[in-house]
Amino acid sequence: MAELKYWLWLSTRGAQRRDALALLDHFGSPDEIYFANDADYGRVLESGFEPFTDKSMAEPRRILRICEEEGFDLLTLHDSRYPERLKNIFDPPLVLYVKGRLPNLDEEPVIAMVGTRGCTPYGVVTAEKLGYETARCGGVVATGLARGIDSAAARGALRAGGRVVGVLGCGVDVVYPRSNGTLFEDVAAAGALISEFPPGTPPLSRNFPIRNRVLSGISVGVVLIEAPERSGALITASLALEQGRDVFAVPGNIDAPSCRGSNALLKEGANPAMSGWDIMSLYAALFPDRVTDPSGVSFRELDPEQAERIVSGELAESKNRRPRRRRPEPEGPEKKPGRTRESTKKGIDNAPDPGYIDIMVDPGTLTLDERAVLDSMKGRTHLDEIIVSSKLPPQAVMAALTMLEIAGAVTREPGKYFVPHFTYKT
Repeated sequence: MAELKYWLWLSTRGAQRRDALALLDHFGSPDEIYFANDADYGRVLESGFEPFTDKSMAEPRRILRICEEEGFDLLTLHDSRYPERLKNIFDPPLVLYVKGRLPNLDEEPVIAMVGTRGCTPYGVVTAEKLGYETARCGGVVATGLARGIDSAAARGALRAGGRVVGVLGCGVDVVYPRSNGTLFEDVAAAGALISEFPPGTPPLSRNFPIRNRVLSGISVGVVLIEAPERSGALITASLALEQGRDVFAVPGNIDAPSCRGSNALLKEGANPAMSGWDIMSLYAALFPDRVTDPSGVSFRELDPEQAERIVSGELAESKNRRPRRRRPEPEGPEKKPGRTRESTKKGIDNAPDPGYIDIMVDPGTLTLDERAVLDSMKGRTHLDEIIVSSKLPPQAVMAALTMLEIAGAVTREPGKYFVPHFTYKT
């Protein structure tokens, strides 16, 4: 408890999050930051360290008292229960406030479902359907619990008896919109409400883009269900790509303004999602004890041949790739067999390298990070090897791999392996 007050002090300074993280990286703990002086701060930050000179503990004590009285849990960045998936994004929250029981998110296929508040009846029905089917197939549905698509997806998942994580842009004790009071209670009972904002924080508009990075950060995939051309849902999709998450989109009415953004994502190579199994089948091999098919059979119960058909299916083959960048397969007897995801059959780790597919990449169009990542891959390569060889931060490697995957220059396989399929244009 004594250490918690220093975490709360650090997280309520009103300073830039990157400054707080830089100080934490340098000093190692928030209490060391608290007892440092201006000269110490100046060795880390060139400017902007004035908020840390205020040593008042009134606000941290107030927050601690509320959390104790209301039974809210607190997870700090150094807590073993803090989701590793979220910890590895570019700017993770220092503190998470939790109402309810937060699942071990790193062991769950968490699927974020987002979309517009001004949705059509089709969008509401589809969001409920996908929420229901995703939960039935073993997914944990994450949503911002806003009016419209978010609420519909949460209702569908709860109706299936699934767990829901609501990621809020206000305090966990604030219901927004007010009409969602019962839904908030149901989510907290079946899953959890989480926020990086202290209890009592109102739903300010500036908070919602900030919370979107948490929504995508705790997830393995993000599904867009009706999103206009300019919307918070598209911001979430963009953040998901930067964080190396999978992006799905539901096909919508081409004449509906509420679908233009999500339809555009499909043109850019997002995975089409027309059922919960379209989404969850992608994660069957990664979470064999969690994912079940629509009939209730878990991936682990399938025989190897059935399992391989799932992981080498059409969805896996086209994941997050721009179709126009794919090289046409040869026709006739010389046609090469399609690339498959990692099988559950023994000996797959010793499978021969599939070699390169002649996708021409112009080095001049690549960022320095993307070039470093490609140069570090000599065939099927594990993520950790790429990070070591490229000498880039993990976040930079994941961002570069995501963009290369969209372009079709690499494909992702289970177990954090990546396979290059390119040659440089000379």
